[in-house]
Amino acid sequence: MTVEHRVQYHICGDLGDRPIGKIEREELQSFLDRKAAKGLSFSTVDHLQWDLHQIFSLAVDEGHIGKNPARLLVTPKNARTPSKSVMTMEQVQQCFPIPDVRDRLIVKLAILGGMRPGEIFALQWKHLTDEAADVRQRVYRGDVDTPKTRNSRRKVALPEGVKADIAEWRSISPSVDPDAWVFHSETMKTPLTRDNVWRRSIQPYLNSVGLGWVNFQVMRRTHSTLMNQLKVDPKLVADQLGHTLDVNQNVYTIPDLSHRRAAVNQLEIAVQSA
Repeated sequence: MTVEHRVQYHICGDLGDRPIGKIEREELQSFLDRKAAKGLSFSTVDHLQWDLHQIFSLAVDEGHIGKNPARLLVTPKNARTPSKSVMTMEQVQQCFPIPDVRDRLIVKLAILGGMRPGEIFALQWKHLTDEAADVRQRVYRGDVDTPKTRNSRRKVALPEGVKADIAEWRSISPSVDPDAWVFHSETMKTPLTRDNVWRRSIQPYLNSVGLGWVNFQVMRRTHSTLMNQLKVDPKLVADQLGHTLDVNQNVYTIPDLSHRRAAVNQLEIAVQSA
């Protein structure tokens, strides 16, 4: 579903009326260059480059074209690379006094559990216990879908302190039937919309404590980074987040300067004592 929206909006929006056999590599590279110049993130432009490669590879395999013009495309270097911000331990503590128990539980599942927002809002009561959240589905653009990747389907361990928030939210929820949504919309027939709850209640609270720059991605990245600082086994962290060890180490974990300085100091001491 993620890929479908990206292809429909960007690729079909710009190239949808062009005969596939008439499109050359230069036109595709110009397309990527324009997307980068418009301020799309490096990740989005890079995904578009991969989408084009896959589309034209399929066209070759199906006999519609003789060669793949997307084979040698490159992601423009000027594509925007956003800063990968993370919260400190002290900033995380500022997130947890949110008065509304529903919002507090959502934030704790994101930071302490490392869950994606689509996984949080797709939870039904049959998926949530005091000890774990069973990720079996996700919500994307209002549609319930399968988890993002094979690794995403997992049991997310929950810390002891979240138990009280789950119990409090369960006690005031209109329905705790197994198939009821943990975070439900006003009609209770659909999950709560991520953007609505963020804009109406979570974001205003974060703004009030000086953390207006925080979003769900920052929370998930913070989980990985702080677990790394606590020297938790990287494989455990990767399993908790639902991705590979390589992605955990190279994408989500951001070592801070103090830890890197400690590492180079350790190297210097080792060299001097050799």
